[in-house]
Amino acid sequence: MIEFSILPAAFVPVFIFFARIIDVSIGTIRIMFVAKGYKLESALLGFIEILIWIIVIAQIFQNLDNWLNYVAYAGGFASGVYIGMFIEERMKKGVQLFRIIPLKDSEVLFEKLKESGFRVVAVDGVGRSGPVKIIFTIAKRSRWQELAGLIALHAPDSFYSAEDVRFTSELEENPVIKQDMVTRMLKLKKGI
Repeated sequence: MIEFSILPAAFVPVFIFFARIIDVSIGTIRIMFVAKGYKLESALLGFIEILIWIIVIAQIFQNLDNWLNYVAYAGGFASGVYIGMFIEERMKKGVQLFRIIPLKDSEVLFEKLKESGFRVVAVDGVGRSGPVKIIFTIAKRSRWQELAGLIALHAPDSFYSAEDVRFTSELEENPVIKQDMVTRMLKLKKGI
């Protein structure tokens, strides 16, 4: 157990606050990785998250009479959720399904997306103003800015949305369907 008796008492709430930011940020990212199917990464993040949490809880129990510890714990938790979501958004890890509904120039946008390497499918639909084309593409999250730029350039009147995809059968490098570490190690050992 970490002893803080040689440090000023004011340091303990500060330590708790920042440690909670770190462990909750890690936990938030871990939950998002679990939802996307990243097993090894999720397990490693879970280990680090709980290790930090145990250290923080030990400090709370050593200093039960200091109400600042409770405020620091709650504040660190809230800040950690926000920071964890911010970090996960910036990591751009994973794959998304993009739905694009151009009100006009759908053929131009469709061709420009194909030329840019996006795998696209278009289906007929009916919107509030009449017939529309709905363009679907599945791409890495890291390509979102490129996709949004093409939409803004070639069909700025489009409505579009995105959602996370856990599995795909085919993608440029197919990063979603991955083998877990144990399966990879067994294949290496067998020489497969």
